[in-house]
Amino acid sequence: MGRPTLRIVSYNVRYFGHALKGLASTHRSQRGIADRLARLDPTADIICLQEIETTSFRSRVALRRPRREETQLASFMREVEAAFALRGRASPYEGFYFRAHVNRLRSFKIYTTGLAILVNQRRLQVEGHNAEAPQRITHHHVELMRDVKQTRICAHMVLRTPAGTRLHLFNTHLSLPTPFARAFWSSPRRMGFGPNQLAEARALASFVRRCSGDEPYVVCGDFNSSPGSPVYRYLTGEAGLACAQERLGQLDLERPSSFPTAGFIRLRMHLDHLLYGNGVSFVDLEGTRPFGDRRGPFHGLSDHVPLVGRFRCH
Repeated sequence: MGRPTLRIVSYNVRYFGHALKGLASTHRSQRGIADRLARLDPTADIICLQEIETTSFRSRVALRRPRREETQLASFMREVEAAFALRGRASPYEGFYFRAHVNRLRSFKIYTTGLAILVNQRRLQVEGHNAEAPQRITHHHVELMRDVKQTRICAHMVLRTPAGTRLHLFNTHLSLPTPFARAFWSSPRRMGFGPNQLAEARALASFVRRCSGDEPYVVCGDFNSSPGSPVYRYLTGEAGLACAQERLGQLDLERPSSFPTAGFIRLRMHLDHLLYGNGVSFVDLEGTRPFGDRRGPFHGLSDHVPLVGRFRCH
């Protein structure tokens, strides 16, 4: 009998602000995403979210009767619990938040950024995490912008699988390519071509190697980098990480946007990736649909679509 599979979801939820075109978070967006996650069959074991706020003007201004000082993750977890309850089940998830950045005017928080990981407690045991001090991987191209530029981090968890294997999970969100580099203005291809992005990819890979050693790992998130870009080539080449979509034939490196994971107006981009190594093997990507596919259950809920896949740890 083969080892049991684990199902993972990686999703940039755009701080649940897509219903208002990114202007502010809404319960409608939270409820829609929670509903779709609760519908997944089989239920996801790991859900990695990018662009999650703590509390700020942007995260609360459009909410009706927001609970005092309730974080965005806490609000979303209530929606997840309600979505499962509608189906006669209890939510299996425990949520962990990883703070990244606060943009403030004196004491007034304009917006915040961070990552979240939801763990299915019925299937996985949490043995450790860096939620209190997420690993910083930000590259500051211009030193004067250090206090302004969004902090980029990598969330790390150590999980014990149903088979007893230790699994290292990494969730991240890389910067956009810097506009201060000449190549940004001279090249038609930009996502994943920024020198700042490559520096962050190197910092990420170093952190993954240091934490996981020779134990199985999965790295997921919004890399803001297209297939075939210098960032992608480094991670899947020199750094030695495998890409689930490439290995399972869902990705054509000759046509990087043939399977878009994000979109803006009519622009379509492949920016999100599921990477892995040290004995992990992906079985399928059932549930992953290209951005813009109206048949997809997550259509219209964010400017990204989730990557959904099943894998084994050997």
